[in-house]
Amino acid sequence: MHTNDGPDHDHDTEDTDGKPRIAFVGAGHVGTALAVAFARAGWPVTAVATRDEARRAEFTAAVTGSRGFVEPAAVLDDADVVFLTVPDDAVARVASEIHLYSGQALVHTSGALPSTVLAVAQAAGTSIGSFHPLVAFADRERALADLPGSTVALEGDDSLLPLLADLADSVGAHPVRLPAGTKSAYHAAAATAAGGIVAVLDVLAEIAALSDFDEATALAIYLPLARQALANAETLGVGSALTGPVARGDVGTVREHLDYIARNAPAALPVYLALCRRELLMVRRLGTLESARVAELELLLAADTESF
Repeated sequence: MHTNDGPDHDHDTEDTDGKPRIAFVGAGHVGTALAVAFARAGWPVTAVATRDEARRAEFTAAVTGSRGFVEPAAVLDDADVVFLTVPDDAVARVASEIHLYSGQALVHTSGALPSTVLAVAQAAGTSIGSFHPLVAFADRERALADLPGSTVALEGDDSLLPLLADLADSVGAHPVRLPAGTKSAYHAAAATAAGGIVAVLDVLAEIAALSDFDEATALAIYLPLARQALANAETLGVGSALTGPVARGDVGTVREHLDYIARNAPAALPVYLALCRRELLMVRRLGTLESARVAELELLLAADTESF
């Protein structure tokens, strides 16, 4: 097991083309996809550590010239930058098993955790950071196709951020630096953009089922409308993209929706009501409805779910 009481690593710390050597701890979807992307972009990806033999074999087969190890600390002799691509709950524990040599960096890929969770691995002359691509990694090839044009959120030591930005640029992504202390806000917004929208689609499908549409039919009918709304938000701004009965002040229609959903899909009612309340907040901010209509909607939407 490697420790940080070995020789100072001011030795051969960079590949002959000037790029630092990259190793990974963790060979799941994220780690293997990033390793392949970095290797294709010309970065020397040298090693991986994982206790999963099958994943270790898959990684080394996908990244020519890389070596596989079981223990995290074993990659240190082959790397200048170590990417820790393990589940969020394991990041701190695995980092505690790694003790960096001078000149090395440790980077995690969690969207929620700050880079400081890696401080336990630091020694003099080392650096830490986080590198979070806004990409779904459920499928490696799809993730690799989606990396170009995606955003990568960077956070950590100032000395390391330019290198992380270069890595993002090299795979066609757009690096964005997060101010200190804002990781939770960034990740909550990301969760809303992904899981939140999917949850809304689940509610949509539940309501659409009342018209005897199965999920596939509902998505075929309503996703084009959703795409139009997203395109409008992108080009016009979020406020200007708002449409629907709340935006128009159609109090009777909103009341009918709420009553109908309450009777026939009560589990969907809290979400629909919350969305209407948010839309009304936007309407008030935009000043697009006369005050009497706003007041009527406020009174209607202030009721609890048992009132419909």
